[in-house]
Amino acid sequence: MATIAIIEDNKEMREGFESLFNQTSGLECIATFESVESASTSPWEIVPDVIFTDIGLPGLSGIDGIKLMKQKFPNTLFMVFTVFDNDDKVFEALKAGANSYILKKESPTKVVDAIFELLAGGAPMSTSIARKVMESFHETTSLKVLFPLSTREIEILTLLSKGYQNKEIAEQMFISAGTVKVHIHHIYEKLHVQNRVEAVNKFKNL
Repeated sequence: MATIAIIEDNKEMREGFESLFNQTSGLECIATFESVESASTSPWEIVPDVIFTDIGLPGLSGIDGIKLMKQKFPNTLFMVFTVFDNDDKVFEALKAGANSYILKKESPTKVVDAIFELLAGGAPMSTSIARKVMESFHETTSLKVLFPLSTREIEILTLLSKGYQNKEIAEQMFISAGTVKVHIHHIYEKLHVQNRVEAVNKFKNL
């Protein structure tokens, strides 16, 4: 049973998704909050597998919330569910540690499917958001070479190319140094290189 916590200031929407998740086999909503502040100060008894959060919240934004809650729950997955589809919000959320970015225009069925995809190791995004991400990388690098890499791996490779060490990358991305090391290993495998220098050189020569 996968556990989910919701951070959403719209009461009707919050209660609607709480009901949806609890009625879906394999999912359980263990907590709901109307703000980041209430979520961060709550005495959590269970660490959620997924935190389902809006961005436009009263007080701290959902992006601030991801940064804050990522420190509290480093192994929890974060799904953004929002009306904001502008580039700044998308990339701020992904940089903060969001694992998925779904727009509120998507159907409840699409949201549930995205949660199961996220739990299975995917990084589901609304089609228009995925297009923005790919177009952004297309402006600076070769998709043909980097296509095998995930969004997170490309971001790590970009930081490697700027001279960041594993610990610094971990701090920038609000993940553990061990997780960074795993991502780097995957980058080497996908780019068919043996070390950091080869990976960076391949990236810079695109």
